Amino acid sequence: MTEVEAKKPQESLQDRLAQVVELLQRHRLVEDLTHRQEGQHQDRVEGLVHRQNLAELQRKLDDLHSADVAYILEALPLEDRLAIWQLVKADRDGDILLEVSDAVRETLLADMEDHEILAAAKEMDADELADLASELPRDVVHELMETLDAQQRERVRSALSYEEDRVGALMDFEMVTIREDVSLEVVLRYLRRLKELPGHTDKLFVVDYDGVLKGVLSIKRLLVNDPETQVAEVMANHPVSFHPDEDAYDAAQAFERYDLISAPVVDKNGKLIGRLTIDEMVDLIREESESEVLNMAGLREEEDIFASVWKSVRNRWAWLAVNLVTAFMASRVIGLFEGSIEKLVALAALMPIVAGIGGNSGNQTITMIVRAMALDQVSTGNGNTSRLIRKELGVGLINGLVWGGVIGVVAYALYDSWSLGVVMTAAMTLNLLLAALMGVLIPMTLMRFGRDPAMGASVMITAVTDSGGFFIFLGLASVFLL
Repeated sequence: MTEVEAKKPQESLQDRLAQVVELLQRHRLVEDLTHRQEGQHQDRVEGLVHRQNLAELQRKLDDLHSADVAYILEALPLEDRLAIWQLVKADRDGDILLEVSDAVRETLLADMEDHEILAAAKEMDADELADLASELPRDVVHELMETLDAQQRERVRSALSYEEDRVGALMDFEMVTIREDVSLEVVLRYLRRLKELPGHTDKLFVVDYDGVLKGVLSIKRLLVNDPETQVAEVMANHPVSFHPDEDAYDAAQAFERYDLISAPVVDKNGKLIGRLTIDEMVDLIREESESEVLNMAGLREEEDIFASVWKSVRNRWAWLAVNLVTAFMASRVIGLFEGSIEKLVALAALMPIVAGIGGNSGNQTITMIVRAMALDQVSTGNGNTSRLIRKELGVGLINGLVWGGVIGVVAYALYDSWSLGVVMTAAMTLNLLLAALMGVLIPMTLMRFGRDPAMGASVMITAVTDSGGFFIFLGLASVFLL
């Protein structure tokens, strides 16, 4: 039974978090009460209560999976987080450090001594060490490399030689290789001699004497075929494989498309050098999704929810500054029509509607385009841009006429002016057309210049539809109503 299966399935993560928080609060309450007591046995009582509460809290943590402990650490303020971290057994430090977010890992590493970091890192595989190396103190990394054997050291260096968004940076070196000229019975005997199989082993990799990948043998075929059958007869000759320089997100999409659990990584000569596994791909997809959401909101990086005020300010100020500039531009657009607004006060009440609907429509378009780009369904060079623009303009035109007509009728009913209703309909339609056009062009332009198409896209489309909406509505009102 695996560690995950051994946990109580009826308990949600929120339940486990609540239990840990309750134990932590109880410990602090009792500790505070004992501090207030006076008497010769105070120290003894305090020490006993302290140990009992900490022991109960530690037992709870020991019963939790490393991923659940990571979730709890991420959900706690810094002081509570470090208190819980001190109670985690040292032999679990490495697993938990790999599970927590980058921002939280930074706070945990800052609380650890070099020898503690070194002890935790020694329990990790080469690919895991490569993931953490950039966040560890340089002297710790150097000392750690000295403790590795030649093969492990070379694997770590190999993983570190690739950029973090490449397949080579994510590949795992723990795998089982076999020859094609042996029987399945020989393979089974070989597997029985191993202490355990590497995680997520759904296939064995068939290589020749030079290590060149010849095919893969799935565990299912190994188990159901005649033991006397040769590996070459039942192996898959053309498996999905990857090169270490390929984009990791493309590999993740292939895992989803082909329902892969593991896949070989080969060099330019076809030699097997590692493998990708589903757990790394799931983590990558989650990180990409989180990054996309943060980028669309104008956040520069992942942020610890309990980070210090100044650190959060540094993370958020840039796009707020941009937003301030665009908001000032929108206010100046309104300023151009101060005379019109003074003559017809209804314009002040109605113009936020035009801008707001345009912003929502633009964000819908941008979300669809960014998603299509992430799935490689759309790019700047495949000739689909003009078709997408025409399609989104069509959607904007229909929505503008329909919902602009609705708000036009409302404007007529409120202010008894059919001309105001017509202007409202026209302004809504034109702003939705502008939102559709910019919803396609903004991410396309960002990608063309080598930027993340989601980076600040929400901020930019809101700026365009606000300024554009105000200008269109107030301009039409000035021409046709005054």
